Amino acid sequence: MPSDGLFDLPDAPPSLPESSGTLAGNQFATAPLAVRMRPRSLDELVGQQHLLGPGSPLRQMIDGHKPLTILLWGPPGTGKTTLASLISTQTDRRFVEVSAVSAGVKEVREVITGARKTLASTGQETVLFVDEVHRFSKAQQDALLPGVENRWVSLVAATTENPHFSVISPLLSRSLLLTLESLTDDDIAVLVDRALTDERGLNGEVTLTDDARDHLVRLAGGDGRRVLTYLEAAAGAATSQGKTEIDVEDAAQAVDRAAVRYDRQGDQHYDVTSAFIKSIRGSDVDAALHYLARMIEAGEDPRFIARRLMIHASEDIGMADPTALQAATTAAQAVAMIGFPEARIPLAQAVIHLATAPKSNAVIRAIDAALSDVRAGKVGPVPPALRDAHYSGAKKLGHGHDYLYAHNDPRGVVAQQYAPDDIDGTEYFEPGRHGAEAALADRLARIRAILRDR
Repeated sequence: MPSDGLFDLPDAPPSLPESSGTLAGNQFATAPLAVRMRPRSLDELVGQQHLLGPGSPLRQMIDGHKPLTILLWGPPGTGKTTLASLISTQTDRRFVEVSAVSAGVKEVREVITGARKTLASTGQETVLFVDEVHRFSKAQQDALLPGVENRWVSLVAATTENPHFSVISPLLSRSLLLTLESLTDDDIAVLVDRALTDERGLNGEVTLTDDARDHLVRLAGGDGRRVLTYLEAAAGAATSQGKTEIDVEDAAQAVDRAAVRYDRQGDQHYDVTSAFIKSIRGSDVDAALHYLARMIEAGEDPRFIARRLMIHASEDIGMADPTALQAATTAAQAVAMIGFPEARIPLAQAVIHLATAPKSNAVIRAIDAALSDVRAGKVGPVPPALRDAHYSGAKKLGHGHDYLYAHNDPRGVVAQQYAPDDIDGTEYFEPGRHGAEAALADRLARIRAILRDR
């Protein structure tokens, strides 16, 4: 089975033992479950509906059998290889695949020459699928251009890295760039349920407990191929013991990880997450790293962890260390670009930054207090001097009259009413005395004194 990215698991999971009865005797047992369950049509494709909706550019190309050059950018296991194969099938084109890991300029040119000859002799077009195109050198990518420009091939190239940095400009400018998203937990669950019952898959020979199902979905991390690999291995673990039901122990054994038990209501999930955030808030970096490791080993979605860090950076650190949000956001971007296992490193770096940063909850207290007043009806009219004065007749209404331009004052601040009368003088933001907020508190006190000297 072709690789879909840098961090894929082995393509062939452990084969099912002979003792598994009809399951082992399935006619497709020699092929990995992920191969057997590969969608046969676009309608069977799970996820990526933002690319396949009626009238979408990709649908128009496929339905109209138009020549196409496509760059598929997305994490492993999101269906890049499958989508390329389906494009070939739906448009009655030959499907030829080369991997940037092993192919050179010579191989690329040979494929394009073969496609050109086939087109000339039979009229049949060719879909050339280049996996991991970011690994091609500039010269190798240049070798693709004649086939694209002369329409000898319909090129579908896949990458897990940002193509704006990894694909040459001439090829990028000639391509329709499509961004594939990690599969949602619901998408992954659909794949699991389908594989359990479909005759191409496990054909109803085994069932799955709710806990085991949830565990496999978490471990997948949005990767469809990964969850099917895990499921097949878990089925093998269960049937080797003469069982027809896969439990969470089978699932954990299949992926050689300890299952962090999450009950059906998710209490442990929320307990560990809560302890993680509270450890960072309490500046216990070692405890925070422990809970991070538990979440990683439990198969928690790295995007979930990154989102929690971004929230924490504003909620519990805020202006005490304004770089905390930058660190958390950068970690989230790194997670999206590189995936596990390497994503554990930027996540850990962000956790260390946030846990050791000075703490303040002044930001969340400020916005919540302002929201409370708005919801209570304290929404008086905007002061006339601040109203929009750029349209005809505004001056007659007094809009913008007596507005004082702050840049004209040497202090950069002028005494002027900005807030509506209902909340004039209210102080929402109350900086603490930790980290950068200590200096900010002094500056803010001087600013407020100037504003109210009127």
